Amino acid sequence: MSSQIDHLLTETRRFAPSPEFAADAVAKADLYERAAADREGFWAEQSRELLHWEKPFTQVLDWSTPPFAKWFADGELNVAYNCLDRHVEAGNGDRVALLWEGEPGDSRTVTYAELTDEVKRLANVLTDLGVGAGDRVAIYLPMIPEAIASMLAVARIGAIHSVVFGGFSADSLRSRIDDAGAKLVITADGGYRKGKVSPLKPAVDQALSDRGDGAQLTVEHVLVVKRGENEVEWTEGRDLWWHDVVPQAPAEHTAQAFPSENPLYILYTSGTTGKPKGILHTSGGYLTQAAFTHRNVFDLRPESDVYWCTADIGWVTGHTYVAYGPLANGATQVLYEGTPEFPAPGRWWDIVEKYGVTILYTAPTAIRGFMKQGRVIPQQRDLSSLRVLGSVGEPINPEAWVWYRDVIGGGKTPIVDTWWQTETGAIMVSALPGVTEAKPGSAQVPLPGISIDVVDEKAEHVGNGNGGLLVITEPWPSMLRGIWGDPERYKETYWDKFAEQGYYFAGDGARLDEDGDIWLLGRVDDVMNVSGHRLSTAEIESALVAHEATAEAAVVGASDETTGQAVVAYCVLKESYLSSHENIEDLAQELRSWVASQIGAIARPREIYIVTELPKTRSGKIMRRLLRDVAEGREVGDTTTLADTMVMSTIQSKVGKK
Repeated sequence: MSSQIDHLLTETRRFAPSPEFAADAVAKADLYERAAADREGFWAEQSRELLHWEKPFTQVLDWSTPPFAKWFADGELNVAYNCLDRHVEAGNGDRVALLWEGEPGDSRTVTYAELTDEVKRLANVLTDLGVGAGDRVAIYLPMIPEAIASMLAVARIGAIHSVVFGGFSADSLRSRIDDAGAKLVITADGGYRKGKVSPLKPAVDQALSDRGDGAQLTVEHVLVVKRGENEVEWTEGRDLWWHDVVPQAPAEHTAQAFPSENPLYILYTSGTTGKPKGILHTSGGYLTQAAFTHRNVFDLRPESDVYWCTADIGWVTGHTYVAYGPLANGATQVLYEGTPEFPAPGRWWDIVEKYGVTILYTAPTAIRGFMKQGRVIPQQRDLSSLRVLGSVGEPINPEAWVWYRDVIGGGKTPIVDTWWQTETGAIMVSALPGVTEAKPGSAQVPLPGISIDVVDEKAEHVGNGNGGLLVITEPWPSMLRGIWGDPERYKETYWDKFAEQGYYFAGDGARLDEDGDIWLLGRVDDVMNVSGHRLSTAEIESALVAHEATAEAAVVGASDETTGQAVVAYCVLKESYLSSHENIEDLAQELRSWVASQIGAIARPREIYIVTELPKTRSGKIMRRLLRDVAEGREVGDTTTLADTMVMSTIQSKVGKK
């Protein structure tokens, strides 16, 4: 099958940074030139400038046994020291590290000195419990300061953390604990979600019990934070309350330096079937790219910015752009426990106003959710502190991009639309806010020091104006170092397709526009073959969201006897449209015609279903696989990773009526 993906939707709007922003920007255009002249030298320079190395490295990249990379391999550093102690030693101990907001409205302010103290005490507790370098610790916590402290304390002693998202089931938790062979679990009694306490400790107890094939054997202790005040069962000798042991632990702890390639964390990719796929990241290269991208992509000024990445620490965005990048750079950041709409829509904008947030990094699904609610809600708040906006998680529709800039950013704020993955560890493709002329919907260009191409099935460059497969052509510092315990699966999953060229490919389609800028087209699995045309779901979704009625859309390809595959769309409408239009019976037909006029008759959906919600994981990714099941009349597959499992029942009833 051809890997050429037809491009039919054209976006012509352009937004250059203001002269004032460009003149004062952290990242200048010369970064590209410096990186192009000497890529390895560039990364060495960034690492030395951004991090403290206890033992300086002399070797930058060892690519002698691809696809297994080593970056700065003869250097030694401590990740937690880089995120904490060095800022205190530099006189910034009183700077706020975390502005924490609990869902019920409680809050805490944690300085760098206070966070360093907590991490040192916890490091001593972990050591006393027999956790040492190379041991694995599972973290199953809500978005509370102790979650960040736990990650850093594990890193401080050279152990490896595996953070499991607090919304995952006991079965999902057990499979991840087993795969990593975790020695300790850090959890909480519960955490707040939509006004209720979501219990966590009971899920840990269940995960560690006999699930039919024996009790879990590697976990020796469970450390529990008291947050939800919900009743929990207690296993004497195994379970410990955080408040009983951490405050009493010694406050002194010297951070030992570890080799650059010391494993830092395992993170299991979400939505997988069968054996969990534990993505392994190491220390020096990962922290280098985390700090570099956080500083330059977000135009960070740590002494004055208030940064907020809305991701949960259970996902890679929460690892790199909540736990590690911001703290390595000495930033002040907001940490929020709850959901965007509790107790009422606008909670996020209340937080932006309360803390004077200057940089906001969130997902397109959240932005489209706010579009659905309407601009009146954010316009009732003072969002004038915002100066940089970011997008992450999946391609952002041009209309959502423009709405984000106009309504949230006051019509002037630069937007950085970032592409990267759990596997890449850090941002790979993005605008630089003071350099790039932004194009709504385009991820734009590889960052300095990153080598990306769009190729066909034969690994040949597709050229400007064409679509194909997104590949990474050179090793990068924050790249995954393997799949935990399964090097063959690592090679087969990411490197076999273009083994001859040595390219990394993780399944995303993209196109290059006439300027050579990159537009992500979603997973190659989501590309449809309609009457011989390869159509991107992302482009059709963009066309639908451009209509005045539509807040959000998901498009799938369903089997069709005539055309091979047919376009089936699910649309969520804006509240403002519903309140001003009593009759929407003909809307589906209108939307079908709209897509044909925007893209072409070939892309006209066979069916459009108006729904109230789309099936999403807790990280905001739309589960198109489930929508494909409905469109093709199959039994709906596994829904356990959905944020709301009832959504699929509602959608099925809508489709069944048609």
